Amino acid sequence: MTHDTQKTTDEKKAPALIAYHVPDRENASWTRIGAAWDHKDGKGFTLALDLVPVAGGRIVLRTSEPKEGESA
Repeated sequence: MTHDTQKTTDEKKAPALIAYHVPDRENASWTRIGAAWDHKDGKGFTLALDLVPVAGGRIVLRTSEPKEGESA
């Protein structure tokens, strides 16, 4: 089985949202598990997960913030 690793045009730009796994316990560390890119028509997102959590918790999508020293 082949896997197409070529990124789409949308995935070459900065993601609109970052996906995190948040365990169901107080003061738990959030783990980045992927990213989401908005559709050109503004009616949805493409979500690419690098890791799928299996131990419960929830997936939280947050806006993508540029790293210090990067322009938006």
